[in-house]
Amino acid sequence: MNKKDERGIVIRNKARLVAQGHTQEERIDYEEVFALVARIEAIRLFFAYASFMGFMMYQMDVKSAFLYGTIKEEVYVCQPPGFEDPDYPKKVYKVVNALYGLHQAPRACQDKYVAKILRKFRLTKGKSASTPINTEKPLLKDPDGEDVDVHTYRSMIGSLMYLTSSRLDIMFAVCACAHFQVTPKASHLHAVKRIFRYLKGKPHLGLWYPKDSPFDLVAYSDSDYTGASLDKESTTGGCQFLGCRLIS
Repeated sequence: MNKKDERGIVIRNKARLVAQGHTQEERIDYEEVFALVARIEAIRLFFAYASFMGFMMYQMDVKSAFLYGTIKEEVYVCQPPGFEDPDYPKKVYKVVNALYGLHQAPRACQDKYVAKILRKFRLTKGKSASTPINTEKPLLKDPDGEDVDVHTYRSMIGSLMYLTSSRLDIMFAVCACAHFQVTPKASHLHAVKRIFRYLKGKPHLGLWYPKDSPFDLVAYSDSDYTGASLDKESTTGGCQFLGCRLIS
């Protein structure tokens, strides 16, 4: 596995030992299974309920626990093909720390991020934008437009995608620009930069979960019949609230 920079150039070669977790047997090789990640909707629902109940919440960074957490069960793995010990080719390894693939492995600030990506793409200077997308000029394929660096374009989209979990105001604009990652043009890059300029002017916006709000479920939906500029397909969307707390 190779690690690449934002231009797609290999900067580091990486190798990782992975266990074949599908061969484990419950009650023999492992006892409990935990999901590695949670859906963003589940996290928002937790925030909404915690704010309603007045719970105190804490954040804990466990980024190294997945690779280096110890396991209590006795687990043995075969030597990986091509990396056998020539002196002991028939022996197996006893696992002490969690490996990728094992069932045990998963258990074992926004404004700063905006400033970081603005510096990364050298967009700290210039005017701010009042909206994330130009509603008067829809994005098109623009086959005759000027080509731009595809790796930089994709890196910008990826940086913005990470932010959309808490900045839903840029979700539509980012997804619209993401359609052109294969052959981006100057017009598409201009639209992406507009999103960054919008974030520059409004770096502190985010989701708000007030305590003094009811807990009733309210849903909204809307649709635009054949309104898509690229394929004339209909666009639909919806959102759900618990009181005034957005959950999905």
